[in-house]
Amino acid sequence: MNTNFSEVPKHYAARTHEKMQEVLMDPNGAGPAIHYYMIRGGSDQRNITVWEPGTISGEYIKTYGHYHIGNLNETYWFIFGSGIALLQKLVVGADGKMIPDEVAEFKAVLAKPGEKLFIPSSYGHLVANVGATYFVTADDSPVNFSDKKDEASMPGHADYEMVKKMQGFAYYVVEHDNTPTLKKNPRYKKIISEDLAGLPVIE
Repeated sequence: MNTNFSEVPKHYAARTHEKMQEVLMDPNGAGPAIHYYMIRGGSDQRNITVWEPGTISGEYIKTYGHYHIGNLNETYWFIFGSGIALLQKLVVGADGKMIPDEVAEFKAVLAKPGEKLFIPSSYGHLVANVGATYFVTADDSPVNFSDKKDEASMPGHADYEMVKKMQGFAYYVVEHDNTPTLKKNPRYKKIISEDLAGLPVIE
């Protein structure tokens, strides 16, 4: 086996509380220094993500969330723990650009170990850890370490700006009455179609 070890130092990245404040329901809430950890291997080796358990002002620890740039599908494999994945497809305007505060389709998916989730190219996605332990996934999104210095942390195939602008997705995943619950993000003007996986909803 002829292995190239030169990229190994670039594989690891961590998402800090400071960065996550941009998309939290309560940016001033107290949280861990690191929300989740990423080991990037790309489409061949897979990418591994590990979430810390817990909540921040009631919101479960989650990934930042992003939309893919270009025609790029992705598959998640759920390995350990308990999570909820959120997918949303934005309305596209007459100019061909996505409208940040209008959702054409929203879907919540219960994430259980041994299952996988296919994410079509036009859907933004994030995953929240709703369990009492680490939550662990693998995915097959590409990584190009020569593209930019922080490819492991903020991959070039992902668009984070619309999620940042809206301070998260159309719903937050929160703990309410000791149960994972969806709470509407008031920054979104409308949601045309939604599948909430039977989860309770609060305003």
